[in-house]
Amino acid sequence: MSCRIVVLISGSGSNLQAFIDTLHARQADIVAVISNRADAFGLERAARAGIPGAVLDHREFADRATYDQALAALIDTHAPDLVILAGFMRILTSEFVQHYQGRLLNIHPSLLPKYTGLHTHRRALEAGDREHGATVHFVTEELDGGPAIMQSHVPVLADDTPDTLAARVRDTEHRLYPLAAMLYVSGRLRLEDGQACLDGTPIAPCGLRLDQFEADTRGHLHD
Repeated sequence: MSCRIVVLISGSGSNLQAFIDTLHARQADIVAVISNRADAFGLERAARAGIPGAVLDHREFADRATYDQALAALIDTHAPDLVILAGFMRILTSEFVQHYQGRLLNIHPSLLPKYTGLHTHRRALEAGDREHGATVHFVTEELDGGPAIMQSHVPVLADDTPDTLAARVRDTEHRLYPLAAMLYVSGRLRLEDGQACLDGTPIAPCGLRLDQFEADTRGHLHD
């Protein structure tokens, strides 16, 4: 039976498009795309792919807890095996996170544990970092603090601005996120006793390296 995925978005949905191009109708079924904003372009991407879309506007709810309860109820009508946060700009309540524990993934534009929260590209530049990147991780109650699954790395160039650095990181995200999700879809990736595990073995705290994993995978394909 194909893995059922629900994707949550707030904006353009570029990572959603990467999932549509890579996984949808091949290894998994994206059964719904849900946005907290009616003007999110990701809803148009979903419609073009024939994926049902829905809007649940957070401004129509009295508080975060009430919204998250309604959101979980909406998600559960699709009976998902995996929930993907793809630019969903909401801080989630503990109850929501616990409800989807072990089947809720997020991508964050930094090499976690560095730079949780916002403005990660500017902060990396201000710190004089020589490399930057993105991290896919299981979502826990700690903001951007769940166990890392996989990271992409890009060099920080001397003439980088936050925008140019963000663009380079974003390009890697479109390979990184679907690949990490595919490990879950295939049954190889699970959250076990609070640790991200691949084939039953705990993943290192900073996650797998995308470049190394891709190289190893290509090697296996040519064995």
